[in-house]
Amino acid sequence: MKKKALLVVALLGLSGSSLATNGDNLIGVSPASRGMGGIGVGMPVGPTDTIFRNPAWMSYYKGFNLSFGGILFMPKVKAKSNVTPYAPPVPPPASATSEADFFVVPEVGIVHQINDKLSFGIGAFGVSGMGVDYRNKDPLLANMHTTFQFMRVIPALSYKINSAIYVSGAVHLAYGSLDMGANLCFDVNGNNAPNPGECWNAGGGQSQTYGVGVQIGLAYNMGDFLYAGLTYQSPVNMTYKRVFDSNGDGAFEDFKLTQPLELAFGLGIKPMENFKVGMDIRWINWGDAKGYKHFQWKDQWVIAVGGEFKPTQKLALRAGYNYGKSPIRGGAKNLMNANNIPNLTAPFSDFQIALFNLVGFPAITEHHITLGLGYEFTKNFGIDIAYKHAFNKKVRATDNMGMGFEVEAQNSQNAISIGLNWKF
Repeated sequence: MKKKALLVVALLGLSGSSLATNGDNLIGVSPASRGMGGIGVGMPVGPTDTIFRNPAWMSYYKGFNLSFGGILFMPKVKAKSNVTPYAPPVPPPASATSEADFFVVPEVGIVHQINDKLSFGIGAFGVSGMGVDYRNKDPLLANMHTTFQFMRVIPALSYKINSAIYVSGAVHLAYGSLDMGANLCFDVNGNNAPNPGECWNAGGGQSQTYGVGVQIGLAYNMGDFLYAGLTYQSPVNMTYKRVFDSNGDGAFEDFKLTQPLELAFGLGIKPMENFKVGMDIRWINWGDAKGYKHFQWKDQWVIAVGGEFKPTQKLALRAGYNYGKSPIRGGAKNLMNANNIPNLTAPFSDFQIALFNLVGFPAITEHHITLGLGYEFTKNFGIDIAYKHAFNKKVRATDNMGMGFEVEAQNSQNAISIGLNWKF
């Protein structure tokens, strides 16, 4: 059975996509964590989530634990733009709703207690992604159709130093797939003939690549009353081949996109046997990650709080809240400032970057509320369910030269997570 489960891990690690919520990251992977706002660094919330969020908590769980499930992700994304190849005059803004409005994100995890000191886990998760589809919409939206998928297969070990302190290490084997499909020109000089550098074609198709990262974690458990945790997750460097033609000459360039470094700290408390509550604080270093920093993403502080109440021994009720300020900012953007992006031939202005972010990759949601429940049917089998709502967020950018260009994105989301859990 273990060999079959490991095969499932490997297969599911290579499928799925999402439009995520802390930047392009999911707020959590397991329904138990997602039902509590995405916490899991500072306290144990379930075997599956420990592998990704803080592997040190694997030492908290005894025996053999297997979880299998997924996320039904339902974003509602709108864009508005009046960018045109020929200016002046600038037309009225055109708006449309993205047709990429349903995604399935799989997950599977195993945590096994080898002995009293050592535990092993392996999991496969879709953890990051974005995507829009404005094909057959208004041409002012550039027929934008983007897909970004990022999965991690994570083998991890945790060691129990004593009854209170656990440490861990993990390797992140990453798979990424990127399609930056768009065809767009606009004439910032107003001469009715766009010059080189005023056009791009990102229709190079889906590019797939691989990368490797590491994670270390520390967990503290004071008598199942007070909990604390700390993790470091390294950057994962990825290069996507032939995805972008930045100057419209027909030669597609590579694009370096690094999933960023993350640091996280959390606390939890269990004042009663049937009630626990926790808070995590995460710092995501978008501002130094290749690709993201060149497209002007800002670092992000994420605060997640959540709790669980068990009215009966078998039933768990959960709720949470998650906030992270959008790494993509609006405002007045320079039309002429040249930003050189590695591997791309033509420079991008600040406004062009804002246009591509907001129409193609609108990872802008900030406030999320979550609800969840778990039910143990037997001592060996249970189910977790979670619901997440990300409130609508709007970001708007304009040019700073009086040309009248503007671009706007709105993003709201609903998601349902389901997980089946076995323990032996």
